[in-house]
Amino acid sequence: MNAVNPRRWQALIVLAAAQFMVIMDTSIIGVALPDMQRELGFSQGDLQWVFNAYVVAFGGLLLLGGRLSDLLGARKVFTAGWVVLIAGSVVAAAASNPALEIIGRAVQGVGGALIAPAAMTLLMMLFGHDQRELGKAMALYGAAAPAGGTAGVFLGGVITEYLSWPWVFIVYVPIGLATLAAVPALLPAVQGRRGSVDLLGAVAVTAGIALAVFTIVRAPEQSAGATIVQGVGAVVLLVLFLVIQRSVREPLMPLRIWRTPGLATANLAMALLGAAWIPMWYFLNLYLQQVLGYGAFPSGAALLPMTIAIMIFMIGITARLLGRFGAKPLIVIGLLVLAAGVGGLSLVHPDGSFAADVLPASLVAAVGMSLAYIPAMMSAMSGARPEESGLASGIVNTTYQVGSALGLAVMTAIATSQGAAELGNLPRLTHGFQAAFVGAGAVAVLGALLTLLLMRGRKAAAVQSGEREASSVGA
Repeated sequence: MNAVNPRRWQALIVLAAAQFMVIMDTSIIGVALPDMQRELGFSQGDLQWVFNAYVVAFGGLLLLGGRLSDLLGARKVFTAGWVVLIAGSVVAAAASNPALEIIGRAVQGVGGALIAPAAMTLLMMLFGHDQRELGKAMALYGAAAPAGGTAGVFLGGVITEYLSWPWVFIVYVPIGLATLAAVPALLPAVQGRRGSVDLLGAVAVTAGIALAVFTIVRAPEQSAGATIVQGVGAVVLLVLFLVIQRSVREPLMPLRIWRTPGLATANLAMALLGAAWIPMWYFLNLYLQQVLGYGAFPSGAALLPMTIAIMIFMIGITARLLGRFGAKPLIVIGLLVLAAGVGGLSLVHPDGSFAADVLPASLVAAVGMSLAYIPAMMSAMSGARPEESGLASGIVNTTYQVGSALGLAVMTAIATSQGAAELGNLPRLTHGFQAAFVGAGAVAVLGALLTLLLMRGRKAAAVQSGEREASSVGA
C-alpha cells in the first residue's frame, strides 16, 4: 500500500485550481467576444468558433488525454498539458486575424484535454486510501468546474472592462508558470505502463464531434441537403471510431468499460447537464448585455451570486446529501431544479430587471447544478478499475464538454430562428432568448426522466461505500 501523501491537501489546491482554470477557459471569452470581433474582423457567423474551437478540441481529445495519463504517468501529462495551454494562450493573445485566434483557442483546448484527466487520476491516487477524504476532495474538486465556468464570465467582464480582450488569455501565462513550479513538490510522480496510443481513433472521434457541432451551428444558414450531408458525415466518423475501438489491440476507449455499473447512465446525465447549463449562462449573459444594457463588468458581476451558490452547495451540502440519499435521487432532483430555474429565465422581459427577472431564477438553476454535478461525476468514476481511472475521467469530461457544445449549438439555432439575431429589436431579441431558455429547460427535464428510468437504484458497492463516507464532508 502506498504511503499517505502528507501534502495531499496542498496538492488538491493545485488540482482544483487547474480544473477551475481549464473550465473557465470555456467561458472567460464570452464578454470579450464583441471586442474581438471588431478588432480581428470576425464575421457574425464565425465568431462562435472562438468558443467552439476550444470546446471541440477539449472534448474531442479528452479520451486521448486520459489514455496518455494511464500510459505515460499522470504527472508528466499534467505538466505537458500546462505547457501546451500556455503556448495556446500566447498565440490567442497575440492573434491578429480570425484564423490565428481560432488556432490559439484550439491549442488551448488540447492543453486542457491533457490537464483534466491527469488531474483526476492524481486526485484518486492522493485520496483513494480513505473514502471520507476522497468524498471531501471530490466535493472541492467538483465545485471547481462549474464555478470556473460561471466565474469566467465575471472575470472576463472585469478584464475586458479595465484592460483589453488579449488579457483574458494572457492571464493563463503567469498562473500556468506558477502551477508548473508547484508540480515537483506537491504532485506524486506516477509511473505509467506499457502500451500504444490509438491515434486513428483520436482523429476519428475528434473530427466526428467537430463536424457534428459545425453541422448544427450552420444548419440555419445553409440548405437542408448540405446539413444532411454534413450530419451523415459526422455519424460516419463516430461509427468509424467505434469500429476502430473494436478492432485495434489497445483502443483509445475499450468498449468493455461501458459494462462498469452506472457508467453509461451517469455519462448521459452529465452530457444533458452540460447541454442545459452552458446554453443557460451563455444566453443569460447576452440578455444582460444586449437587452438590459449592462456593460462588461456589471454583466459579469450579475452572475457572481450563481458562483457563490454553487460553491456553498457543492462543498457544504451536496456531499452530505449524497451520503444519505445516494446518487440517483440527487441527479434527478438536481436536473429538475435546474429545469425550474431555466424555466424561470424563460419569462424574462424586454424591459425586465436583474432583481426580478434574473437573480431568483439564476440562483434556483445554480442549486440544481450543484445537486446533480458531483453525484453524476462520482457515479461515472467510482466503478472504474484503478488502471482505467484516467480513461473514466476522460469519458465523463468528454460527455460533459460535448454535451455543452452540442447543446449550445442547438439552442443557438433555436434562438436565431426565433429572433435572437435582430439586435435592434428588443422584443424579438428577447423572444429568441426565451426560446433558448425553454429548450435548455426541456433538456434538463429529459435528463431527469432518463436518469429516473435508466439508472439502477441499487448502487455498486464501491459507489455506495464512497457515498456513505461522503456524508461526513463539512461536518
